[in-house]
Amino acid sequence: MTIRNTKTFRPDEKGLIEAADALRNGGLVAFPTETVYGLGADAQNDTAVADIYAAKGRPQFNPLIAHFADISQAKLHVKWSDMANHLAEALWPGPLTLVLERHNKSNLSQFLCAGLPSVAIRIPAHPIAEQLLANLGGPIAAPSANISGQISPTCAKHVNADLFGRIDGIVDGGACQVGLESTIIDLTGVPTLLRPGGLPKDIIEEIISTKLATVLNYGVIKAPGQIASHYAPQARLRLNAKTKEANESMLGFGPVECDLNLSETSDLVEAAGNLFSSLHTLDCDNAATIAVSPIPEIGLGMAINDRLRRAAAPRPATN
Repeated sequence: MTIRNTKTFRPDEKGLIEAADALRNGGLVAFPTETVYGLGADAQNDTAVADIYAAKGRPQFNPLIAHFADISQAKLHVKWSDMANHLAEALWPGPLTLVLERHNKSNLSQFLCAGLPSVAIRIPAHPIAEQLLANLGGPIAAPSANISGQISPTCAKHVNADLFGRIDGIVDGGACQVGLESTIIDLTGVPTLLRPGGLPKDIIEEIISTKLATVLNYGVIKAPGQIASHYAPQARLRLNAKTKEANESMLGFGPVECDLNLSETSDLVEAAGNLFSSLHTLDCDNAATIAVSPIPEIGLGMAINDRLRRAAAPRPATN
């Protein structure tokens, strides 16, 4: 892999113009969204999108999300529907990704779709992401800005630790507010939850007045976040732990003795925002295992538990 000169772009007018120019010239630029930091490339540039896969070590069958500045821009690339319009008007910009059939006139890179007839799209709710999209004047392909399968980044320091020398730049916009990736809903058939995320599914179900089907593991991966082993630290995870054992660090939730607490007050929104940053911190302590307190399977707890289960899953074999 070619070593790249990774530059830090300031989150001001000049810096975001420079970052957009880097994207326009085929570069890879990490930037903050409300969910996690994304690794951006011009979504209409095949070479740049392919470079995302190479920089992350991401499997080619795992599709990416295309980020857009507004609904009218997104409609140019997908077969729009009344339900998509309903959800988009209610929840965009925000941590919601919709999977729709790709329009046959779309010039989005085929690499972004991983050979599928569908494409995942969203409009981020972060001023830096919004301005970067406006400056580029087109969609940005952006998975999380980390080595594939490892802990997602919620600050520029996390991105640097994984991708320095692999990408062209990072826009340092501080910590991400939501701290979990977007919720992904498939609208190519029966409305289906593909990935729980920063928007609880009950909010979505209330808006569309129907229960979502749930398919979190596909035979064919249809959206990001569906691979069994994902979001993983170097340490092993032991879930639903009440206390820690020897050679363990403890990630707590609620009033419990621990090394780090996701939320001492059992606030799931706070816990979601702290999850990845806490895993990064404890993983640097060199404990063999991170024990994690039980998290209730309600609201954002569904997304937190999804990330923890995938982080604790058996790791794929390496050569």
